[in-house]
Amino acid sequence: MSKLRFEAIIESQKRIPLPIEENGRRSELFAANVFNEEKMLQYLTKDALESVKGAIVSGTKIQRKIADQVAEAMKGWAIGKGATHYTHWFQPLTGSTAEKHDAFFDLLPDGKALEKFGGGQLVQQEPDASSFPHGGIRNTFEARGYTAWDPTSPAFIYGTTLCIPTIFVAYTGEALDNKAPLLRALHAVDDAATAVAKYFDKNVSKVNATLGWEQEYFLIDKSLAMSRPDIVLTGRTLIGQTAAKGQQLDDHYFGVIPGRVLSFMRHLEVECTQLGIPVKTRHNEVAPNQFELAPIFEEANLAVDHNLLLMDVMDKVAKKHNMKVLFHEKPFAGINGSGKHNNWSLATDTGVNLLSPGSTPMKNLQFLTFFVNTIKAVDSYEELLRSSIASASNDHRLGANEAPPAIFSIFIGKQLGSVLDELEGVSKGKLSPEEKTELKLNVVGKIPEIMLDNTDRNRTSPFAFTGNKFEMRGVGSKTNCAKPMTVLNTIVAKQLRDFKIEVDSLIDKKNLKKDEAIFNVLREYIKTSKRIRFDGDGYSQEWEKEAKKRKLSNNKSTPDAIQVLTSKESLELFDSMNVMSGVEVKARQEIELDSYIMHLQIEGRVLNEMVYGYVIPAAIEYQNILIANVGGLKGIYGADYKKMCESQLAIIEGVAEHIAALKSKTDAMVNERKKANVISDSNKKAYAYCDKVRPYFEGIRYHCDKLERLVSDKHWPLTKYRELLFVK
Repeated sequence: MSKLRFEAIIESQKRIPLPIEENGRRSELFAANVFNEEKMLQYLTKDALESVKGAIVSGTKIQRKIADQVAEAMKGWAIGKGATHYTHWFQPLTGSTAEKHDAFFDLLPDGKALEKFGGGQLVQQEPDASSFPHGGIRNTFEARGYTAWDPTSPAFIYGTTLCIPTIFVAYTGEALDNKAPLLRALHAVDDAATAVAKYFDKNVSKVNATLGWEQEYFLIDKSLAMSRPDIVLTGRTLIGQTAAKGQQLDDHYFGVIPGRVLSFMRHLEVECTQLGIPVKTRHNEVAPNQFELAPIFEEANLAVDHNLLLMDVMDKVAKKHNMKVLFHEKPFAGINGSGKHNNWSLATDTGVNLLSPGSTPMKNLQFLTFFVNTIKAVDSYEELLRSSIASASNDHRLGANEAPPAIFSIFIGKQLGSVLDELEGVSKGKLSPEEKTELKLNVVGKIPEIMLDNTDRNRTSPFAFTGNKFEMRGVGSKTNCAKPMTVLNTIVAKQLRDFKIEVDSLIDKKNLKKDEAIFNVLREYIKTSKRIRFDGDGYSQEWEKEAKKRKLSNNKSTPDAIQVLTSKESLELFDSMNVMSGVEVKARQEIELDSYIMHLQIEGRVLNEMVYGYVIPAAIEYQNILIANVGGLKGIYGADYKKMCESQLAIIEGVAEHIAALKSKTDAMVNERKKANVISDSNKKAYAYCDKVRPYFEGIRYHCDKLERLVSDKHWPLTKYRELLFVK
């Protein structure tokens, strides 16, 4: 197999950047393949356009007659762009997307052919759902699942297929996807935030949650990737000695983008621009061969769809450039892994960012209202928020001195911290004229001034305020953003709803003025949520001890993290906000456990295959060469051979020791895996894999990596880190 490694290296050296033609400005290309409002103006009747816009803005139902008109318009536009098929594009609980293509082509009873696509096909389809995760929502033999059109996310043409974003539900109505709960959460936060925003501006009629994700990824040569069975099957390197040079010189971050990579990026950006994905930023990340892409902020549902579409486009474009994209959170040991920071805020239909300070004390009171309520929401449900980013792959990254710790805390900076400390001292009940003046002019009124130089310098915070948004940093690079966004918007919606009830109660029952009532409620929230605020080093042992005193959760593994999903508080939260039923929540917990088990099961199997199929044979082959060398020297020099063979004998013994340890640990791991596989309870099985199987992985890796150092480069069969990370 070492031959395959060297052939892959030679092949990778032949690559040259592919020429990329960009015809026209990006602004002219933008959304060329999207059936957005601009296209609807051209193709829809006035009634149809108003109906679709009503569905997007206020969720009104689209009548069947209108749906037929929209379908006919979509078909005409799509066929004119070269489309031959259509599909309902949905997000099953696998974490990725799914699609089944149907041709526009159909036959009439008399045998004549025509292109057909009506409102029925647009609005709903019934794909076979038997193989998608369902967590016990339905029986396996009940294969029915329904996809239903989501008009808030525009249809687009991908290749020769018209893709229609949809939700995916069981025949009983329960969500079998990530989109339906997200849409419900966004509706909940819209209702709650709009009601609170009306305290400050009666003209506000809608609030959108916005999302700006930052997609980190590794890019390696396709031939090198295909030479590694662990990368092919698990998306990461299960073994591999770290290269002599890693990221310690800080020479990759923001450095000159390599030619092949820049060609890939330009090609990707053209594809994304045509699909309406507003990509804006590209750069080298910290680790070698690691990069980042970020878009302009969008409405959260659309942003989630665009991120999922982006990852698919990245895979396809990378193949054309003879590269492979790695989205795994920790594909290489010893260097930084990849995340997907989720930048979240709330924006009104009047054009105001509710998490951005304004020019007047009243606008700043509005900012503080949403700012403090978000802090309070995270404090109340920090463990649930942590569960939304849990996965077998992200467990490698969280708390690894490169990413946020598993303990959730909020960084707001000293300047804003001092503002909250001032507000904490507000008098209970009615405020004196002097106190009102002090608060409005010298505390609330000066927020924009104190924030001018309040840049975020704490990169260890899992949830940081960064000027006009909160940045959730623990999200994994391959995670569907819908999961953390569903939880975040749900808890903020619940908190804002509770806030309005308390404020209205003080106004009605205590005869407080609106701003007095708001100050009073915010004061209590600041006091009760103080434990979640932390500006220090999230990696320190002192913080772990302090967090324990503050009773903050520290769930370091996925099985621990997702237990909270089915707690009484979580079930009540999702049910009360009409985001998920108890059945839907429990199903998701079951699916998360099964996914965790399967990921570790696959990694264990691949590791066993690599040890017995690659590492041990290579070590024995090299050991035999050394033994033959020692035997030859003994034949020439007789009894004096030992002083000439000290190094060879030491290597022979070292190889033998590592082979023995490797076999012992691998066999023990396989045995524990077999024990875990017969456990029927998913929760117990997940813990068996977590506590009994997974601990062997590092021990096995240790001996494999030691052998990589001992065995000659010529005889080592697996592509090494220095080749994977430094071949450009």
